[in-house]
Amino acid sequence: MDLSRRQALAGAAALPAMALTAAPAQARAEMQGAGFAPWHRFVLGNVEVTTLLAGTRALDKPQETFGLNASAEEFAAASAAAFIPTDRSRNFFTPVVVNTGTELVLFDTGLAAEGTLAALTSAGIAPEAIDIVVLTHMHGDHIGGLMGADGTTPTFANARYVAGAVEHNHWSAAGNEGFDRNVRPLNERMSFVENGGSPAAGLTAMEAFGHSPGHMTYMVESAGQRLMLTADTANHYVWSLAHPDWEVRFDADKPAAAAVRRRIFGMIAAERIPFIGYHMPFPGLGFVETAGDGFRYVPASYQMMLNG
Repeated sequence: MDLSRRQALAGAAALPAMALTAAPAQARAEMQGAGFAPWHRFVLGNVEVTTLLAGTRALDKPQETFGLNASAEEFAAASAAAFIPTDRSRNFFTPVVVNTGTELVLFDTGLAAEGTLAALTSAGIAPEAIDIVVLTHMHGDHIGGLMGADGTTPTFANARYVAGAVEHNHWSAAGNEGFDRNVRPLNERMSFVENGGSPAAGLTAMEAFGHSPGHMTYMVESAGQRLMLTADTANHYVWSLAHPDWEVRFDADKPAAAAVRRRIFGMIAAERIPFIGYHMPFPGLGFVETAGDGFRYVPASYQMMLNG
């Protein structure tokens, strides 16, 4: 039997209400928390560069670490201008793998092996495939991943190790527990570089003493392209770059560290070289330009993706 037009319209109007009452209750979607992949890879000339998020840590009272010689008002003003709070910050620990095509070179090893291995695995790199481990310096968050969970087995079983001679000599005589546990057992597989030395083809060591007695940075060069690995030359993208003279608690020689920040980032800005900073917001890759009496950090967007 055909429905009348009025009956059809009445039936259609009732459908949404019927659907609402008849549909089963939907389960509540569970929140999973913020997150992102713990690795980032791009091409530089003929090499591949992978940054690894080996760990991240929240920090309370950041002015007890950064800007020790700044007033509370100066620190608050710089933070507000950068849209970041004054009472909390987040630190990132970012080792870097450079694949030269013939060797896999790992720069620094994180706080502990677990975090670095998790990031390596996610990036498709086996620890036994690492050929060279370069230590920019020997603070605990850079050498902590050298040994496995048992504290005696090297994490990178097939690697040889490279460090700055000045840095190694300092910590070798310092009676430091982290050095004695993680680095000293590897001394027979360790070689040393000085300013201008090269741990592998296309990699050049550059003195950046101050953060630690023998702190080193590295220039990566391939097919006419360059990238600077600045390690801990600057430890925060605002409080160290915009204000290079602000003191950092972990800088061993604070005036020398400030001078090095100005020299290294002055060069990076003048020559427009991309850089990776160990403690920059992950993936740690960006640029700087001169701004006032310091530098403005410009995070990389798609620039390096154009190389692949």
